[in-house]
Amino acid sequence: MSELNEHSRDDLQNSDFAYIDQQGGRHLPIHDESHVRNAAARFGQTDFESAEAKRKAAKHIVAASKRYGVHLGEDDDVTHAAK
Repeated sequence: MSELNEHSRDDLQNSDFAYIDQQGGRHLPIHDESHVRNAAARFGQTDFESAEAKRKAAKHIVAASKRYGVHLGEDDDVTHAAK
């Protein structure tokens, strides 16, 4: 995975993140294949403000996985949460 330093992270758009909390904190970058894989792996370790926020983040990760050709298993936490 390419390293995402603070400057590079600041340059990303909000749409490059699966989840943005109410304070504007941007979580789970999904702007490239390696970060989509990482976001899917860390999804279950992330604290969300609500069940709806978790579902929306999962849908963003699933959409990004399709865009970058990342396979998500049916048993993955993120796949279940997106339903």
